[in-house]
Amino acid sequence: MSNNSTTLSYPDPQNLTVDSTIRLHDGVEMPIFGLGVYEMNDAETEQSVTWALEAGYKLIDTAEWYENERPAGRAFRTFLKNNPSISRSALFFETKLMHNRGKEATRKAIEKSLEECGLEYIDLYLLHSPLGGPTMRRESWEAALEAKKAGRIRSIGVSNFGVNHLKELVEARRKEDWPSVNQVDLHPFMTRTDIVGYCRDHGIALQAWAPLVRGLRFSHPTVTALATRHGKSPAQVLLRWSVQTGYAAIPKSTHQNRIVENTGIFGWALSDDEMKELNALDEFLVTDWEVTTVE
Repeated sequence: MSNNSTTLSYPDPQNLTVDSTIRLHDGVEMPIFGLGVYEMNDAETEQSVTWALEAGYKLIDTAEWYENERPAGRAFRTFLKNNPSISRSALFFETKLMHNRGKEATRKAIEKSLEECGLEYIDLYLLHSPLGGPTMRRESWEAALEAKKAGRIRSIGVSNFGVNHLKELVEARRKEDWPSVNQVDLHPFMTRTDIVGYCRDHGIALQAWAPLVRGLRFSHPTVTALATRHGKSPAQVLLRWSVQTGYAAIPKSTHQNRIVENTGIFGWALSDDEMKELNALDEFLVTDWEVTTVE
């Protein structure tokens, strides 16, 4: 399916694979599935990234705030060195700005992230939150735009931005300078129809940072019934909902068996009625952080 008003386009939800990508409105291809390394220490990060890439993951999501850009980048580079048949362009590395503190601070943060991860460029760079106020958001965004135009970053987006924050960036700029992605807490128990609607209307792709609901709803009867019906785990049902809805999913795990198991969301599909069942579970469940309505 595609949005005719933008160049954002999605893969066929019925024929997804671990290699499927969403073409962002700037033309960058973003994998629909990846690994998040939130709250992992250095050893866990390096090992988990290695396991994920070996299992076929194409996207790694880290952040300045996580303090693990260095081990994530090291594992990423080592994997490429050990697998010369896989090109750098076949993989996707994304990270995030910790604080919106103005143009110069953001320039320095971008260079520091590049130094930490040890890569020539970052595929996707996000403002991690809207905190800091309108002026600092605007200046931080302008610095990210500069880095993109300089080739240091391929695509830029935001994380945890609400509709009003997105409007600030969209209404004052040309389409090519809009965010390409909004990474936010999305799952059947937090559907955020206002943010999703605005992003889809403006060609902004969505990435779900807590697609497994932090494990809080693995035992929900609807989820367990669907898991039993399809011979899948509750985690696989939740992840399938994400990618079938059109969201890029970045589940976190430090366990090799779960990292591999999470790839088992391809080659099958939820029916339209089953998707409706899951969509009906919305309860505005905040799993970690909720800043989409700050000033």
